[in-house]
Amino acid sequence: DEAPSAEPPQDAPAEADTAPKARTPRTGTKQAKLIDMLRADGGATIDEIVAATGWQPHTVRGAFAGALKKKLGLEVTSEKVEGRGRVYRLEA
Repeated sequence: DEAPSAEPPQDAPAEADTAPKARTPRTGTKQAKLIDMLRADGGATIDEIVAATGWQPHTVRGAFAGALKKKLGLEVTSEKVEGRGRVYRLEA
């Protein structure tokens, strides 16, 4: 009986980078359209995004939290604008 050695076995995979790879959206997709709308000067409301993508409002909000924030690391900000409602933006 041998004591376990401190060296990794030779067939063990090499240590991979622990940092996640940066994801970039493909062009021409609804997600890319969403990002373009949020980066525009005036930003976009949920209703405007729903009209442009055909998504339901809860899907738009989910895309903010999941795809944009968690996966792409983008910061979505919002503010209330008189006469327009809540406007969402991505900082450039």
